[in-house]
Amino acid sequence: MDQANLHRVVIDASKGNSRYWSEMWKFRELFYFLAWRDLLVRYKQTAIGILWSVLRPLLTMLVMVFIGWLFESNVPSHTPRILLVAAATLPWTFFSTAFSESANSLIANSNLLTKVYFPRIIVPASTIIVCLVDFLISFVILIVLMFIYQYTPGWQIMLLPIFLFLALIASFGAGIYIAALNVKYRDFRYIVPFIVQFGLYVSPIAFSSSDIYNNERIPQILQWIYALNPMVSVIDGFRWCILGNTALYLPAFLLSLSVSSALLLYGIYYFRKTERSFADII
Repeated sequence: MDQANLHRVVIDASKGNSRYWSEMWKFRELFYFLAWRDLLVRYKQTAIGILWSVLRPLLTMLVMVFIGWLFESNVPSHTPRILLVAAATLPWTFFSTAFSESANSLIANSNLLTKVYFPRIIVPASTIIVCLVDFLISFVILIVLMFIYQYTPGWQIMLLPIFLFLALIASFGAGIYIAALNVKYRDFRYIVPFIVQFGLYVSPIAFSSSDIYNNERIPQILQWIYALNPMVSVIDGFRWCILGNTALYLPAFLLSLSVSSALLLYGIYYFRKTERSFADII
C-alpha cells in the first residue's frame, strides 16, 4: 500500500470547553447505552429484583420514624410523622445512591476508559440517570402513604422538580469530584461510605430543621454550619412542596443552594483538569 495514502488519526481529549460539551452530544448514544446497561444489571440475579428500589428507602424510613419518635422531634400539627420522614428519606436516598454510584463509576468502568476515548464525564452522568429511575419508582411509597392518610398536597407540589434538580446537581458535583480523586487515590472508596453515613446524621431526616433553627441552645454559628449541608435545602424543600405546612427558611436555603452550585462548578473544573490522565493512572 502506498505510504502516501496512509493517514494517521489521533483521537485526543478536547481542551476547549465548547468542543468538549459538543462531543458529549456526539457521544450521546454511549450515554444512553451505559445508563440502559446499568438499569438492566442493577438488580440482576437478586431475589426480589427492582423491589429493592422500594425496600431500601422504606427500611430507612421506618428506622428514622422510630428515631424521631424516640427523641421527640417536633412534628407540625396535623402531619403524620411517617409523612414527614418519607418526604425526607426519598430525596436523601436518591442523593446518597447517586453520589456513591458516581463516585465509584470510573473505577467500575476502568476497562472502558483504557480502550477508547470519549468525554469521561459521561460515565458518572449515566449513573445519575439510573438513580433517578430508582427515585421515581420509590416515590410510589410516598403516594401510597398520602393516600392512606388522605393527605392532599397544595400548589407547592408543582415546584418539587426544582428541589429534585438541586439534589441532582449536589450529588453530581460531589460525585464527579470524588470520582476524579478516586482514580488517583483509591482510599476514597472507603471514605465515600463514611461521607454518606455522616451525611445521614446531619441531614433533617429523623428531625425537622425547625428543631435546629428554633432551638436557643444551638448557637447561631452552628445553625449556619448546619445550613451548609446542601441536602438541608433539598429536604426542607421536599417537605414544603409535599406537606405545605413546614417552614422553608429562605436564608438557609440560599446558602445551601450556593454550596450545591459551588460543588457542581468545582467538581466539573477538577474533573476536566484531571481527565486526561485517567487512562494512564487507572
